[in-house]
Amino acid sequence: MLRLSASAKINLSLRVLGRREDGYHILDSLVAFADIGDRLFLKKADTTAFEVTGPFAVSADDDNSVKRAHAALQAHIGRALPCHMVLEKNLPVAAGLGGGSADAAAALRGLAHLFELDAGMLTPLAQSLGADVPVCLDSAPAMMRGIGHDVERLADLPPMDIVLVNPRQALATAEVFAALSLDKQGQATPPPVFDTAAVVLDFVKCQGNDLQAVAYQLVPDIAACLAALKESGFAHSAMSGSGASCFGLCAPGSGRTMAARYRTLREKDWVVSGRLIGAGDTKIDKAD
Repeated sequence: MLRLSASAKINLSLRVLGRREDGYHILDSLVAFADIGDRLFLKKADTTAFEVTGPFAVSADDDNSVKRAHAALQAHIGRALPCHMVLEKNLPVAAGLGGGSADAAAALRGLAHLFELDAGMLTPLAQSLGADVPVCLDSAPAMMRGIGHDVERLADLPPMDIVLVNPRQALATAEVFAALSLDKQGQATPPPVFDTAAVVLDFVKCQGNDLQAVAYQLVPDIAACLAALKESGFAHSAMSGSGASCFGLCAPGSGRTMAARYRTLREKDWVVSGRLIGAGDTKIDKAD
């Protein structure tokens, strides 16, 4: 049995620089991952089977990024890869945390390992499965640009705890981008060397998230989540991706305490604490 972590993807910053003629938006985003997320269990079998468990489980018969990744890999190599796949869905759906993309990336990594396939084929396959899937192939900090396929891995990020919150409302990425008004083209910002937490915080505060104001209009509770994060005393808080999830950054070891503060203000929200995954923490898959 192979156990894989599909870590939550957090857009610590997200700028929308323009829109291509084909409708895709051009992004410039500092992406990090947390030791929070879904889990995928893979095992060779005589026939393929797929199950979904966990607090945010949906029907295994529904369209799913894990099944799409499995099908794409089979089609690419021209043979069947029979296995038993169990997805433990711990992240809310349509939440701006890249859950489906991380699941697809974990499936590609795991299947390649399980069936001893060339890992070099995974990046183009990831690109075909979704804009966020390539950055999720390796759960390490990166600058993500273009439509998401231009991934520049960073040496590391300093240790920080993170608290993820969600008002338990789904928000479709397409809906947010459709409501976004672009007045002018922007330019990507060369990232500094993120050697201290202060540098990271200064950068993300300056960059912001260009989708945040639009998402407020669609899900007003996002503003309430951010207000509660600010009142809780986080060093920085913002919306991740297209929402509706938000995050708060804090000192290492303080995440649980800060999460408890937040819960006193919004007790019905989904709230979970963890830490950012550094470049040295990317080998998080295990085989039994």
